[in-house]
Amino acid sequence: MTDQAFDISGKVTIVTGGGTGIGAEIAKEFCRRGAQVMITSRTMDHLGPVAEEIKKAGGTVEAMVCDVRHSDQVEAVVNKTVEIWGRVDVLINNAGASFVAHAHEISPNGFATIVAINLNGTFVFSRAVARVMMAKKTGGNIINISSDAGVYGSATMCHYGAAKAGVINLTRSLAIEWAPYGIRVNCISPGPIETAGVKEVLWPTPELQERAINATALKRFGTGLEIAWPCVFLASRASGYITGVNLQVDGCMLRSGSPESRLIV
Repeated sequence: MTDQAFDISGKVTIVTGGGTGIGAEIAKEFCRRGAQVMITSRTMDHLGPVAEEIKKAGGTVEAMVCDVRHSDQVEAVVNKTVEIWGRVDVLINNAGASFVAHAHEISPNGFATIVAINLNGTFVFSRAVARVMMAKKTGGNIINISSDAGVYGSATMCHYGAAKAGVINLTRSLAIEWAPYGIRVNCISPGPIETAGVKEVLWPTPELQERAINATALKRFGTGLEIAWPCVFLASRASGYITGVNLQVDGCMLRSGSPESRLIV
């Protein structure tokens, strides 16, 4: 039925990094549309307010603390989700981190930490969820959140750009390998998105904010909802013949890779 092509009601969904920013917007929008959502973050301080807001609005949500770098914590989240709702239909790998620094000033440990969170964490969570989808023979959708930094590179965030580039390549590799199991794997690469806390860190002055929006053809910041909506599309039957793609949601970047266009998701 074409009128239900975009329907995600009842879909059991895990959103990593769901306690702040883009992840919180994705979780709230999925719940608003009737999905059953497990949100994770490294601190319950972030998760609590988001879960409370969703529940007050009538949504179905659970929250668990999870550091995506640790496979035992990842497995615990997946197992708990299956225990509550019986399966996993959608995974949105949104958890990420970075810091601004010149490449020659980044320590090997600092570089490895950002790769571990953004790239390794995406793989570990994808593997855990895919195993459930395979065992239950349900198929499903995995949506990875990368960044324009992973497409074009990013001055002062080379560690983040390299990790996000790996996410894009990993997306296509997993899409090819897991297609026979009915698992679609896609990626979204946001451009400059205005979310609480991020704008002040990356573009702390009006001048830098102006330069950031002028780096896009649409001449504005995107919103968290404008990332959530493509996630809805990729999680629904409307995108049934789409897998392995990287969708750039960036207002058409004109000066990609420059410091003013940098983004952390």
